[in-house]
Amino acid sequence: MAMGVAATSGRDLPIPHFGRDYAPRIVLENNAAVDLPQIEGDEGDDRPLVVIDPGHGGHDPGASGVGVVEKDLVLDLAKALRDALLEQGDVRVALTRSDDRYLLHAERFEIARRLGADLFVSIHADSAGEASEVEGASIYTLSSQASSEAAARFAERENRSDRINGQDVAGQSDVVNTILVELSQRRTQAESRQFADLIQREAEGAIRFHPQPRRSAALKVLRAPDVPSVLFESGFITNQEEAARLASPAGRKRFADTLARAIRIYFVRQRDDLLGEETDEANESTADDAPTETTSDAGPEAADEAPAA
Repeated sequence: MAMGVAATSGRDLPIPHFGRDYAPRIVLENNAAVDLPQIEGDEGDDRPLVVIDPGHGGHDPGASGVGVVEKDLVLDLAKALRDALLEQGDVRVALTRSDDRYLLHAERFEIARRLGADLFVSIHADSAGEASEVEGASIYTLSSQASSEAAARFAERENRSDRINGQDVAGQSDVVNTILVELSQRRTQAESRQFADLIQREAEGAIRFHPQPRRSAALKVLRAPDVPSVLFESGFITNQEEAARLASPAGRKRFADTLARAIRIYFVRQRDDLLGEETDEANESTADDAPTETTSDAGPEAADEAPAA
């Protein structure tokens, strides 16, 4: 298995060159109405795929500050992150939008799912209205209640494709299908939270966070049940100083380098977890195949008896 190397805390960490083939995958209908963007990076390899989603776009400008609009700011941040990841060379990357176009929330995570993404990062900038002094980044993951409600809707829709998590569910009840989706989503939510933890850790000292940096909400864009997803609010566009910092080349580089480092470490951990599971399975298989010692009922005296002449 080809590996790259990531450096953090004075250690070299190998980067896995594989996707999430080991994870449950919910199969979409082939005729799902969504335009797929280009995947950048070496074509045809199995390195992890990161889908970056610049929020808003087109007729939806998002939040606005002094001389800056969210849809433009986050597109620049997304491109900076894409470039940083491609420069590192350990993952493949796709943007849900690379220009000023509008996408529905569902279209955004459908793109990630159709491409077989291993990670989905939606980038936004926050607004505090008239409270222009508020600043700091925050990280959103999907709330548990929202994920349960979404699971039922996914199951209903996925019945039309007859496959969920790679299993044939033709004729299964909506209840069974909902359970299958929820099982996948629980693992996905756990991995999303792990990635959010890494962002916060790696950003310490580089990115200013809001006093409440970790949040969960019923955000539609995070509802893919089989792709770990976070929404990163890069800062408050209504804070003129923070908006200017994010819009500057230095600010974009700081943002991109920090998230790129968190992404690399995330996939290292995924690799380590997978190898650990494979080792455990191999040990269990070896134990099951080991011969069982048997003892004779004849007793030790029988072993000393010579055969009859």
